Amino acid sequence: MSDPLIIDDLERGQFKVARRSFTSQAIFEQERDKIFQNCWLYLGHESELREPGDFVSRTVANQNLLFVRGRDNEIRAFFNVCPHRGATVCREKKGKAKSFQCMYHGWVFKNTGEIAHLSGEPAYAKDFKDEGNCNLRSLPRLDQYAGFYFISFKQDIEPLPDYLAGAKDYLDIVANQSSAGMEIVGGTQEYSIRANWKLLVENSVDGYHAESTHATYLDYLMNTNGSLSATRLAGKGYDLGNGHAVIEYSAPWGRPIAQWIPMWGEKGKEELDQVYAELVERLGEDKAKQMATLNRNMIIFPNLVINDIMAITVRTFYPTAPDEMMINGFALGVADESEWRREYRLSNFLEFIGPGGFATPDDVEALEHCQRGFQAAANAPWNDISKGMKAKQASFDDELQMRAFWREWNRRLSTEEGVGHE
Repeated sequence: MSDPLIIDDLERGQFKVARRSFTSQAIFEQERDKIFQNCWLYLGHESELREPGDFVSRTVANQNLLFVRGRDNEIRAFFNVCPHRGATVCREKKGKAKSFQCMYHGWVFKNTGEIAHLSGEPAYAKDFKDEGNCNLRSLPRLDQYAGFYFISFKQDIEPLPDYLAGAKDYLDIVANQSSAGMEIVGGTQEYSIRANWKLLVENSVDGYHAESTHATYLDYLMNTNGSLSATRLAGKGYDLGNGHAVIEYSAPWGRPIAQWIPMWGEKGKEELDQVYAELVERLGEDKAKQMATLNRNMIIFPNLVINDIMAITVRTFYPTAPDEMMINGFALGVADESEWRREYRLSNFLEFIGPGGFATPDDVEALEHCQRGFQAAANAPWNDISKGMKAKQASFDDELQMRAFWREWNRRLSTEEGVGHE
């Protein structure tokens, strides 16, 4: 364990990651303690809690949480754990409730967290409830940016805006696609992959693998009349600070925000022209063009991915073992979009990004094969992530964005900073 986990040599243009980083139980436990217990983690979107009483129960970093808008209209996050004996209080995934009752001993809690009914109360001391020990326990920190809510298990963590650093600009691009706001659409995609969670971090911002791994999808589009424009695949990668990174690029597929393709017909073109005109009026020509015509794959350290491509997916993933992770994916859409735009958005979401689509099964297969390959780590110990390291401006298919993640990962696990910086 005294050997370095990364080799970061800017002078030689060489960046390597030790493959034991993907297989070691000891490193997995360090990640749990030093990363997931000490970072801001995504919990949910404001649109999931529209009215007082709306709630969502969610597992974040292996801890059951309750995300709720109380009767006073305030959004809160609680540990979904009864203060009495530790049973899960709310067993429904989402809904509307004035209160929550633990099924074990019947303790009832208001949707603002306070104890509402203590069964057998006469048997307790008169002041038993006075110090708040019977209430649901709040998360140490809860904050939001652009409608995206984050929690932290660490009370004295830096403010969320500081933590997000340059990622704020790209969250704004997603959040401002309509003056009516954005909303989570439909349910949740839940699945698992037999691979280390950091492989999905890399994969999510990896433009290098698209043409080879997803060749079937590109062939499908080329053979589907009107599904592609003449736009070429090209762009750049950016280090956003604090381990966050993004690739931003043009692509030939349609984007329901305002990039038209012939398949969508003249009525579709007319509507998207109107959408684009509204963006220009509200945000200016440069921002409207960036928002409508460029795709973005972003990782917010450690495990939030927002892919604003032919549809928008919000995805989190948490390790359950060194070689396994659980994934949650959500579709994000424009709140006031027309029926046909919503149809194409969800079709694109399922067709490419979904676990049964063209892309995700390819990626799952690739990541699980990598994990199997790491069994040879004793004899083949290093992954190479050097592509574009000497470039003045990283291309979207270079690996700067992975290096940004790995440097922050290494900083948090090690007392020593990485050697090189770009």
